[in-house]
Amino acid sequence: MKTTTNVENNLNERKKKIPHTYAIIFCIMIIAAIATYFVPAGQFERTEVDGRTVVVKDSYQVVESNPTTFFELFKAIPEGMASGATIIFYIFLVGGAFGIIRATGTIEAGIYKAVLKLEKRDKLLIPITMILFSIAGATTGMAEESIIFVPIGIAIARALGYDAVTGTAMISLGAASGFIGGMMNPFTVGVAQSIAEVPMFSGIGFRFVVYLFVISLAIWYVMRYASKVKADPSCSVVYDIEMKEMNKRQSAQQADQFTKFTKRHALILCIIISGLAFNMYGVFNWDWYLTELTASFIIIGFASGIVSGIGINNMFDAFVDGMKLVAFGALIVGFARAILVILESGFIIDTIIQGLTSVISSLPNTLNAVGMFFVQVFVNFFIPSGSGQAATTMPIMTPLADLLGISRQVAVLAFQYGDGITNSIIPTSAALMGYLAVAGIPYERWVKFVWKLIVGWLIIAIVALIVAVQMGV
Repeated sequence: MKTTTNVENNLNERKKKIPHTYAIIFCIMIIAAIATYFVPAGQFERTEVDGRTVVVKDSYQVVESNPTTFFELFKAIPEGMASGATIIFYIFLVGGAFGIIRATGTIEAGIYKAVLKLEKRDKLLIPITMILFSIAGATTGMAEESIIFVPIGIAIARALGYDAVTGTAMISLGAASGFIGGMMNPFTVGVAQSIAEVPMFSGIGFRFVVYLFVISLAIWYVMRYASKVKADPSCSVVYDIEMKEMNKRQSAQQADQFTKFTKRHALILCIIISGLAFNMYGVFNWDWYLTELTASFIIIGFASGIVSGIGINNMFDAFVDGMKLVAFGALIVGFARAILVILESGFIIDTIIQGLTSVISSLPNTLNAVGMFFVQVFVNFFIPSGSGQAATTMPIMTPLADLLGISRQVAVLAFQYGDGITNSIIPTSAALMGYLAVAGIPYERWVKFVWKLIVGWLIIAIVALIVAVQMGV
């Protein structure tokens, strides 16, 4: 479509103006290296408590500086890769497993069938579709993967008298709600908790309660907008674009291109659900961590591939393709760890922690976590990769939480919400740019539609963090 092509061109031009995430991280590495020449070197004492390395409060002292040389700047990259190897391979292998699952077409066929069944039920279409995608976001970290569903959402939304924004929002904001909730998101909460040295997927009950508020607000927000558009199409933020789009019959033909749900798909869906449930049992009863979860995800992927009948060669092709899709986020962990290598070898990371402690501790006790949250929101604009942001910030936020007397679980929550919420509005988000390109929605129109929801989500996160601190989560 001409409109979509123009939007894609505009988005590509905008992307060219925004520095590459790796370029930003490399610049931070350079800044960190330069800082080792000017920032006073210092260290805290650390001790082992219940198997975790904890910073000893009021133990900071100045030590001899160790500036980073030009060669050491580049040496930090492979050292960072080695340091984050467990997390990097976890992301790669889990991504490969999901690659096989995607190749079976089960998720696409299942969601397509569910959405089609709701096609004539206006009141159920939006909430159930959003809940379905939120579950995928909360358990598999679905983000860019949901882009392929946008044409379905738009086709059905238009057939029911809504617009492209409604169809896109059902998919993207549904997945985003689950991503923010992150109860079993292996790429954000899983990585952050492993760095913070807290039990994997612990605090799931609190996260689930907050998720209910996040998804409920999103559903209400989208339904309210959709009802306005249906009552008066001129209320659409893309009214002029809608007037130029295909009619309902053409949209229905587009929707017919998607895979039908079969008995094999049903069996694979059972394997996926059983596998995720088994993972939860292993985490809470057998103390499973990254290695065990990785193995379990591989089994789920291989079992799904065998049942699907796609063949061994195709299965491993899909496995490799899945790893390619997450390569950006996986390798960025190593680059982010390179920053940590420079800060640690230059003995200035503890000086930074001490400085942040002084700034954030000046806030009332209940707002310390909120201060950490807004630091994460700021960082997310420059490092929109969840796993990359976790690798960059959690090594600093974890000891900071110890010094502020905040639980590490709260530090993970601050990261999780700071990383997830603004992904639906920042122009550096690859997933958001993908949604808008496919939907043919100009970025500024989307911002006009979504900004109030983002504010609402930010308020929910702030309240949740204050409550978490008060409860001692």
